[in-house]
Amino acid sequence: MKSIFESFLRDESGATAIEYGLIAAGIAVAIIAAVNGLGGKLNSNFEAISSSLK
Repeated sequence: MKSIFESFLRDESGATAIEYGLIAAGIAVAIIAAVNGLGGKLNSNFEAISSSLK
């Protein structure tokens, strides 16, 4: 039982997948934040254009 637990602790095969998942999640959060900020600016620009056309 002890040797199985020790081999489990030494096994790092899943660590890379977890790291890639964390990187992808970080990139997704950055994209969402950028799109959210840009969306607000675009909305105000379209409202200004719409009001000037009326």
